[in-house]
Amino acid sequence: MEALRDKTVQDKKKKANAYFVKEIMDALPHELLFKVYDFAITHCQRHNVEKTNRAISELINALNFEDNETRELSTSLLQLYQFAQEQVRRGNFDIALKVLTGLRETWAELFENLFSSVPTAKAN
Repeated sequence: MEALRDKTVQDKKKKANAYFVKEIMDALPHELLFKVYDFAITHCQRHNVEKTNRAISELINALNFEDNETRELSTSLLQLYQFAQEQVRRGNFDIALKVLTGLRETWAELFENLFSSVPTAKAN
């Protein structure tokens, strides 16, 4: 009986993982950015040092220092991400949370303005 229950749990986890993988694979770049921020914020609220820092590391890895147009922004974001990581390591989750939520809100506003300024095709 327990083996059957374990198999059912495993099947549910596989389906959930498959759904999550599909969701990630189908996401647009800005949607992925928000998923990483949401993961970081959620685990910061839970005081999970490892998962919060892992998410922030992913944000750091996504920075583009190669392009002259993005280098300054990437450098500034790197400093904020490193500050947030240090605050998490010190147990100052409230400070890290303010940084992460502030950045997420800024990105949300930026993308909202960007996408609202894109003209839509007019029907004839």
